[in-house]
Amino acid sequence: MLETLTVQDSVELAVVERSGFVESRHAGAAIVLSSDGDIVARHGNPDALILPRSSLKPLQAVACITAGAVLEGEQLAISTASHVGTDRHASVVRDILTEGGLTEDDLACPASWPTDSATRDDLVREHGEPTRVRMNCSGKHAAMLRACVATGWPTAGYLDPSHPLQVHIRDVVERLTGEKVAHTAIDGCGAPVHAMTLTALARGIHRIGTASDRSPFALHRVAGSLVRAVRESPWTIEGPGRPDTIAIEKLGVFTKHGAEGVMVMVAPNGTTVALKMLDGATRASTIVAATLLERAGGLSSAEVAMLAEALPLTVSGGGSIVGAIRPGAGI
Repeated sequence: MLETLTVQDSVELAVVERSGFVESRHAGAAIVLSSDGDIVARHGNPDALILPRSSLKPLQAVACITAGAVLEGEQLAISTASHVGTDRHASVVRDILTEGGLTEDDLACPASWPTDSATRDDLVREHGEPTRVRMNCSGKHAAMLRACVATGWPTAGYLDPSHPLQVHIRDVVERLTGEKVAHTAIDGCGAPVHAMTLTALARGIHRIGTASDRSPFALHRVAGSLVRAVRESPWTIEGPGRPDTIAIEKLGVFTKHGAEGVMVMVAPNGTTVALKMLDGATRASTIVAATLLERAGGLSSAEVAMLAEALPLTVSGGGSIVGAIRPGAGI
């Protein structure tokens, strides 16, 4: 039996307060690493298995680049994104494909409407339809296809776990996390997603988030270039007004949320957090991650307060603010 995260393993990470009444509680687990990679805080059981979902994308992106995909700047940043499908996002993904001699038909992710409401409304008015390039994972898929083209691997079936690309990605994931993959599932976009502990995820993200693009080691150079690209183009990683983009713009962190309440965040000084909300909620994950970094010395209280002001954390009633989403007693 796989030891997955349970209710008994979890602590209160966040609460939703309305008019002085705690209406909801989000439980889960988290781990914090120092800038040197040492464990400085554990909340709940970070050694239980979780599916990292899109928080795995930085590791997958590094693997695609080491397999031969040549991407820089916005193209490199969007390879690790869960973007909202604006015209600007779609344009960058199309450029990645075109420069590799590929088309949107080569993408194996599902067709989707943009999650950016204004873009979606414009497409509806223009009698558009869901497309693969608008799917939030299309940047990752385009990078996977470019890796296949560069290496000479077949582009057909590139999502099959036994495909050479996915075997390479799994090897890189294990190398970065220091942990053997315990189980492989299929993510919402159709790509393999590998079960691991929060401890392993934190180690992998810490290695990426603290890497230098001037390192003598190729893997570290790639990771350092990826982090720099994301920090230089925060809009790519999610979209204007969205939590990941806000956190990067405001604090200079390297951060990536995943579906079902997963979050990783690396402070500018290298302090790293990985967390999982057991109920799959994402609304509190950014502020909880930032608060954990603050308590470990990675961010200042003023920076976290500034972030909280910019995030959608208020609870309304009758058109007025009557409460807030805030970190819980378990941290």
